[in-house]
Amino acid sequence: MSMRPDDHRRKWDKKEYERKALDRIYKDTEQQEKDDEAVSREPLKRREFKVDLDSKLGKSVVISKTTPSSQSGGYYCNVCDCVVKDSINFLDHINGKKHQRNLGMSMKIERSSLDQVRERFNLNKKKVEQKAKEKEYDLESRVKAAAANEEKYKEYRKEKKREKKRKHEEAFTEEDDSAADMAALMGFAGFSGGRKNN
Repeated sequence: MSMRPDDHRRKWDKKEYERKALDRIYKDTEQQEKDDEAVSREPLKRREFKVDLDSKLGKSVVISKTTPSSQSGGYYCNVCDCVVKDSINFLDHINGKKHQRNLGMSMKIERSSLDQVRERFNLNKKKVEQKAKEKEYDLESRVKAAAANEEKYKEYRKEKKREKKRKHEEAFTEEDDSAADMAALMGFAGFSGGRKNN
């Protein structure tokens, strides 16, 4: 920096600051190389188990001061040793960066090769064909089962109608018998209100 009175602007030593910037870049690259050597994380993989979100659904739990955090209310992550209060946040947690790092995975995805993609397409194609075959066979058996069920249901409805009709007739005959008994007790020939024919 020059301190001449006629020049009031600051002057910077460009060579010195360029050297400092190069030193900083060099140190950063060295640190990154050390980090890469120290922690080699495998790429992100598909989960091979089903996440259990329904086991505690609708259940009550008594929580005291001495209850361990794994048994307290909410969802417990044993990898990160934390409790998450609801299922949406739990899913966010297990799919998040911190949880994946604790599992030993980076958030980078392994690139698939062309052969792997072709293999996956063939596998999915075979699954679809197998489902179609099962569906054809299953459709025939379902049609037969549905026809048999419909026949049983028709028979059941007929039987119900017969039973209802029988009960109605029994009630009607009992009513007639009770009316005749009542008329005999009272000394009437019947309860008909009609005129007598001469």
